[in-house]
Amino acid sequence: MEFGVVLQTTPPSARVVDLAKKAETYGFGYVWTFDSHILWQEPYVIYSQILAETRNIVVGPMVTNPATRDWTVTASLYATLNEMYGNRTVCGIGRGDSAVRLTNGAPTNLATLRESIHVIRELANGRSVDYKGTELRLPWAEKSELELWVAAYGPKALALTGEVGDGFILQLADLSIAQWTIGAVRAAAAAAGRDPNDVTICVAAPAYVTDGTEAGLAHGREQCRWFGGMVGNHVADIVNRYGDSAPVPAALTDYIKGRQGYDYNEHGQAGSTHTSFVPDEIVDRFCIVGPVEVHIERMRQLKALGVDQFAVYLQHDDKDHTLAAYGERVLPAVADHIRATS
Repeated sequence: MEFGVVLQTTPPSARVVDLAKKAETYGFGYVWTFDSHILWQEPYVIYSQILAETRNIVVGPMVTNPATRDWTVTASLYATLNEMYGNRTVCGIGRGDSAVRLTNGAPTNLATLRESIHVIRELANGRSVDYKGTELRLPWAEKSELELWVAAYGPKALALTGEVGDGFILQLADLSIAQWTIGAVRAAAAAAGRDPNDVTICVAAPAYVTDGTEAGLAHGREQCRWFGGMVGNHVADIVNRYGDSAPVPAALTDYIKGRQGYDYNEHGQAGSTHTSFVPDEIVDRFCIVGPVEVHIERMRQLKALGVDQFAVYLQHDDKDHTLAAYGERVLPAVADHIRATS
């Protein structure tokens, strides 16, 4: 099981780069960031600096979308980073949230998402592709290698992920929902004639390591409550599409009944005023809050479900301690142990 960390590109950019370097020191293999160019700084510029100051870290957005940038620009960005730093990028992609809604846009439809995945993948892997009626190729990108991991919640998006995604990103750590979504992705992959095990499974969620006291638990929950609000944006889209009979687990949809809008000025921030509708139960299910033993147990449970990577959202007031606790205690506890002698 691999581990990643999810950062916001909040100024100063040097702090983002510093956290990425610390993550590598503690054994994390991936550094992801939000991709919302109005709310935070441009991630691809910062990726270049992270790659320059690390040795093995893989970088990518969690997640980008097909609407913000021309797809050929996106492909060129990855191929350029790959040429500079040796194929250490991954593209997390979804229909879009804050980056498009802040500019009065809307998430793209799944047909557009599917087409964008094909165009970006082909170009960023040095192959030719038809784009708007013209056959295009990046003639200098023949050695570039890029995977596209798709973020999804709803049944049609999960099916698309299984059919065309190199990886699946589930942005919450609830075990029952993880089991359902992973099963849906793998079933779609098999139906499309793919090996279901070829789809990398990534679960991403906030993690907050507490001291084991009730006060510590209460504080950790407040630091992570924002996440239920962010997930609620995507769940609300599903409910708006399907109504109360949405073909997804009630464990994913029931909690948003008290939702009364969303303020993107507080997107992804601890202490968000618009997330009071998110109960403690959802925080505990979607996130991981508690002493280090709680984190180790959830990692083992996710690993048993077939999760290949857990990515820690670090949008709270205890970033450095969380990285240290995971690096020194959680990662070693979950790692496969190889004996020097038998």
